Amino acid sequence: MSAPEIRSRSVDADRLAHLQQSGLTPLQARLLAARGVAEIAEMEVQLAGLIAPEQLTHASEMAVMLADAIAAGQHLLVVGDYDADGATATAVAVRGLRRMGANVDFLVPNRFEYGYGLTPEIVALAAQGHPDIIITVDNGIASVAGVEAANAAGVRVLVTDHHLPGDTRPSAACIVNPNQHGCDFASKHLAGVGVMFYVLLALRGELRARGAYQHQQAPNLAELLDLVALGTVADLVKLDRNNRILVEQGLRRMRAGKACAGILALLQVSGRPYAQTTARDLGFSLGPRLNAAGRLEDMSLGIQCLLEDDAQAAQVMAQRLHELNLARREIESDMQADATQVLDQLDVSGRYSLSLYDPDWHQGVIGILASRIKERHHRPVFAFAQAGNGELKGSGRSIAGLHLRDALDLLSKRAPDLLLKFGGHAMAAGLTLREQDFDRFVCGFEQVASESLTAEQLNAVIEVDGSLAESELVWDNACWLEQQVWGQGFAPPLFCDQFSVAQQRIVGERHLKLNLQRGRQQWDAILFQQTGPLPSQIIAVYQLQTNRYNGNQGVQLVLQHWQPA
Repeated sequence: MSAPEIRSRSVDADRLAHLQQSGLTPLQARLLAARGVAEIAEMEVQLAGLIAPEQLTHASEMAVMLADAIAAGQHLLVVGDYDADGATATAVAVRGLRRMGANVDFLVPNRFEYGYGLTPEIVALAAQGHPDIIITVDNGIASVAGVEAANAAGVRVLVTDHHLPGDTRPSAACIVNPNQHGCDFASKHLAGVGVMFYVLLALRGELRARGAYQHQQAPNLAELLDLVALGTVADLVKLDRNNRILVEQGLRRMRAGKACAGILALLQVSGRPYAQTTARDLGFSLGPRLNAAGRLEDMSLGIQCLLEDDAQAAQVMAQRLHELNLARREIESDMQADATQVLDQLDVSGRYSLSLYDPDWHQGVIGILASRIKERHHRPVFAFAQAGNGELKGSGRSIAGLHLRDALDLLSKRAPDLLLKFGGHAMAAGLTLREQDFDRFVCGFEQVASESLTAEQLNAVIEVDGSLAESELVWDNACWLEQQVWGQGFAPPLFCDQFSVAQQRIVGERHLKLNLQRGRQQWDAILFQQTGPLPSQIIAVYQLQTNRYNGNQGVQLVLQHWQPA
């Protein structure tokens, strides 16, 4: 496979000059201008800058329904999803609703027994607890049959979701989803946990209008922002300004030690000091540990950890999540080895997509496997595992240029009997099909991908922010970089420079610890998941990070890509 193209982000000169005049350093101004920031005010992250909840279509109507239910003492049941967004959304819903006087419980489908969303089977399970209202979080917009089953059982359904709707709208009593037809909410990128948080804001406003807080303090919903931040970053939604406010405010609670017991425990088992929590920690340390429960066992463990107020009990659950994540890594490593063997026999260069299946693969880890293969081969990828009853579950990841859910929708219209179920986003989607139809899917998806993508789009591009001068490779800049909210749609800065490799050694059996030199200066660097020696001269794409170790502190270059100079 050809080496990726390294391309510098373009920077608007007028924006750059304006941001520098606003008091930013040349480096700060350059990075923000390259990400479309025109005014320093756009980086303000106070809660007052959030879009008002009444602007989210149907949030006020749902608030009225929930306030009526609370007043009537009705039993509410939150039905969540088994990923980190679904888990945090469930925890936010339960914590927030209980603070406002609701009688509420939760139920999360086990992915191996019930699959995703509010299915008729989940409704039957939920009905055993006799709920008056089911509230979906991070799912429901595609649950047409499930909502019908609930209606038939006399249970009202309130849908909160952020996934793209299909052609048929579920007949729920109320739907709040920034991506539903007719919703003009300015931030289309709320995660499922963000949507639920907005519904709670609307509910508090409705209760306040009814006089509920004349003689008592209204609940401080900002106390839930640690959970909102975790779910938002872990779900890889675009970090537009509204989401950056939610994440930054949640990070501030964590750094102040005010996060819920479960998040503090997850930070501890991850070896991350809470006072230095970054958005990267949420995506790469906490999110995977929380997701491990849903991937290998049952997400109820993750949700209970986030709902737990006792620090000791939360620590026990966080340790179990940590152990599950270690097991997940091992399973994933074996699956990657299998996939590599298959791909080594394929001419990947002639393909626009990759669809892989192995009967021994674990259903809970196929999404991560698809992501890893996509990163390596820069193609849309679906990985499949057995789901029982002669069916396969597939999890897919895409590249720019192919909207994955739309691609599946087109495929389903061309072959109406092929996909039993499907749903998702532009960059990630899932589906179910019959095992006997796997080869048909491979051909059909390849056809859709080849029509949607150009050969040029199959060439990977690494976007960088240019070079860093020696005077910029310093502690203060590394600290500033780590304190910002970077992520999907607001990419973490990457820099590109040529270095001499002064020293290199293997650490932790799998990583290269480096000493890189430019001119007379040297910097510590690390290259993860590689042990082969580097040549004496390299071009390195890297992140600038702080490195605190044994009481010492300095900067470290974390290599994301290298090639011989």
